[in-house]
Amino acid sequence: MKRILVLVPVLALSLSASGALLAQDSPFIGTWKLNVAKSKFSGISAPKSETRTIVAEGSGEKITYEGIAADGSPIAYSFTTNLDGKDVPISGPHPLGSDTIAATRVDANTITSTSKKTGKAIFTTKTIVSKDGKVSTQTTKGVNGEGKPISITTVWDKQ
Repeated sequence: MKRILVLVPVLALSLSASGALLAQDSPFIGTWKLNVAKSKFSGISAPKSETRTIVAEGSGEKITYEGIAADGSPIAYSFTTNLDGKDVPISGPHPLGSDTIAATRVDANTITSTSKKTGKAIFTTKTIVSKDGKVSTQTTKGVNGEGKPISITTVWDKQ
């Protein structure tokens, strides 16, 4: 009986630690710089620069974007997701006008997400990390917060 009382907490701790380790092994974790020259923007101006930082947070990830928009204004927003398809709030103004995002891991190198404004889906994004883990490509389609069509393909280089 004493063995079981010791084994249960050890097993629970091991399982929670393994979840955190799996998140850290994600090819998405790290700092990514936008390669503006290789990216394509339709319906929105290309930013001057942008950096995406992804860190393991619990069983999910915290994603932070920072940079300079085409008009010189700052880009600064973030969100934390468990990659479970549930809506999470976006902290800071998103350049495309969304206020929540629901992200889901499709496989080890692919995440899809739906971004919403006041509960209404406005665009979807598919993020893929290359097999070598050095390049990430995001394809975004839909409308911005003002209802104008957008089609964006961004290429990110891992730092």
